[in-house]
Amino acid sequence: MDGGALPDDAHRWPQGSLRATDVSRSFEGVEALRDVSLAIERHEVVGLIGPNGAGKTTLINLITGFDRPSAGRIELGGDDITGWLTIRRARAGLARTFQHGHLFRALSVRENIELAALGVGMRAAAAARIADELLDALELRARAGVAAGALAHGEEQKVGVARALASRPRYVLMDEPAAGLSEADIESFSSLVRRIRDDYAAGVLLVDHNMAVIMDVCDRILVLDQGRLIAAGTPAEIRTNIDVTAAYLGSTGVREAGGGG
Repeated sequence: MDGGALPDDAHRWPQGSLRATDVSRSFEGVEALRDVSLAIERHEVVGLIGPNGAGKTTLINLITGFDRPSAGRIELGGDDITGWLTIRRARAGLARTFQHGHLFRALSVRENIELAALGVGMRAAAAARIADELLDALELRARAGVAAGALAHGEEQKVGVARALASRPRYVLMDEPAAGLSEADIESFSSLVRRIRDDYAAGVLLVDHNMAVIMDVCDRILVLDQGRLIAAGTPAEIRTNIDVTAAYLGSTGVREAGGGG
């Protein structure tokens, strides 16, 4: 998964935080999130962990515009984007991956990547160039002409990452991107996340079951439990946080814990 160089777009976007302030979301009276605040800077990887149903995917949906908060505010680079449509957020530099691919299954891998670039307003020639770069960067060149519907799950995840990067984002929100990857691909995936931060000048919010990946690549980690943010800190701080252990990690410890939702 760790192939050719990612493109250098460090100067395309201005600096500026991605922020959620006192964000809440209720579904038919049930609080999925309550007063959650976070800030992510470019050039950092922030992990988001918590038990099943803690609200992690809900938070990603709110930030990227796939859902609207019941209360609170989302900001990008100082702009209030709470009411923006998903496509406007994408064109402003927000990209995401999904737990289950969300690919156009009848289109080829290359076409899926090109379409993501075209979707944020790039010209066809630029979209083709970006697709070439990402096919190499994610070691998908041999699968470029294969229909997305014929891919194994781990390959779908790679293409999902490529589609997110095709928009040249300033922030990438990853919802369980390592799910389905082979053990051999996990190490190269971790390297890719670091390169998104270091070479691609993007901030990353990373949700994943694989706690070894979270502890390895994240600069900071946030912990959700029952829709509330209960802890934030470095991997070392989270590993030894008593509240996190009680709510999430349990007696098995962080190396074996998983999470979703």
